Amino acid sequence: MRLNTISGRFAALTTMFVILAELFILLPSLAGFRLDYLESRLERAQIASLALLATDESIALDLESELLQTAGVFNVVLRRNDVRQLVLSSPIPGPIAATYDLRSEGVLHTIDDSLVALADRQNRVIRVIGAPVNQAGQLIEVTMETAPLRQAMIDYGLRLLAVSAAFSILTAVLLFTAAQRMILVPIRRVITHMSAYASAPEDSRHIIIPDARLAELREAETALQSMQQTVTSSLKQKERMALLGQAIAKISHDLRNILTTAQIFADRLEDSADPKVRRAAPKLVNSITRAVNLCETTLAFGKAEEPAPTLSRFNLAQLAAEVIEAETLAGEAAGQVEFLTDIPPSLVIRADRDQLYRVLANLARNARQAIEATGAPGIVEIGAGEAEADWWIKVCDSGPGLPDKAREYLFKPFTGSTRRGGTGLGLTIAADLVRGHGGRLDLLRSDVEGSQFCIHIPRGMADLSARADAAAR
Repeated sequence: MRLNTISGRFAALTTMFVILAELFILLPSLAGFRLDYLESRLERAQIASLALLATDESIALDLESELLQTAGVFNVVLRRNDVRQLVLSSPIPGPIAATYDLRSEGVLHTIDDSLVALADRQNRVIRVIGAPVNQAGQLIEVTMETAPLRQAMIDYGLRLLAVSAAFSILTAVLLFTAAQRMILVPIRRVITHMSAYASAPEDSRHIIIPDARLAELREAETALQSMQQTVTSSLKQKERMALLGQAIAKISHDLRNILTTAQIFADRLEDSADPKVRRAAPKLVNSITRAVNLCETTLAFGKAEEPAPTLSRFNLAQLAAEVIEAETLAGEAAGQVEFLTDIPPSLVIRADRDQLYRVLANLARNARQAIEATGAPGIVEIGAGEAEADWWIKVCDSGPGLPDKAREYLFKPFTGSTRRGGTGLGLTIAADLVRGHGGRLDLLRSDVEGSQFCIHIPRGMADLSARADAAAR
């Protein structure tokens, strides 16, 4: 039985408490036994003295010696009527080592005297003073040896230890057995269920059924059951989603190839002699292009994980200019959307340049498309700055703002799109890439005057592998 187990610690605590109980029983009992022993010697000496005083005659030395030996003392002194009288006497083998007045000893003082008497192995002579029984005088005083007292205390202590130890051990065994059955066995059952569930969490047959009698254990089993049900349901859902994702990835891959071929043929329609065909060709090309982008975005999101950021220092204003140039060329209505920047020309940040380009491109593209959907002119602005703890980048637009449903599912895939035909993956991918840097992407506001997103990238970079895990999640 190891000490780092519940059983081992419970046994150690039980042993410690048994020893403490023995001490609390033994010490007062030994003190009481010593007091009774001394009082009995005083009582015997008083009886012997009164027997001698009743004769009013002197007695032989051998009879006096026998009386003292029967009382277990060397001499007896009585004080009666304020007169101190040596009633019985015999030679004392040594000097008096200590005097004990039983009339004034307290409980703690009695325990201390008993421990001293038990520890002293030498046979000493002590004086004991007490009150006579039946008011047969003012006091009685005797001298006696300590060796018989110490031996009597040892014998009594051993007998007491044997009896109390038997009861204590029996109590400890019963308590340990009860604890095993009431606490440890149910805990081991929970551990067994947890181990079985961990080996096959998708198997609902391994979910625990609460049946503990103790309220605390039943609550623990109920909480464990709820957690296991949630995990099992999530695993099954994730398994179905993984299979569905694989199917979508295969379909998107094949569909992209088909649409790419269709796009090549659609480009040739612009050279058609039929004016109607020429006018319809750009719309057809744009529709196919959007379909190809949908397939590529879906395939990109379906990757197992984004690579960890490759950090480097670069000028943020130049990166923003590249994003604006690309979005200006991609705009469907030239001149409708005006791009502005508010970035210090000398601002240099430390991040993954390619990943940050994707983040800014996603935000700028969403802002541009939101303005183009209104048919009215608008502004997209990229601003940036630095604080003590991080760099911040804001992307603002003067578009119509996000609807309530889009704000509710803003960073969830396939649910946060605000335009027809969108996937809702742009912001999800952008948020994942920012989290990979240890930062965050926040929506500061979105109303009728437009929307404003803010990127925070910490200046002090921690372990990138942990960030990569966070980005994958």
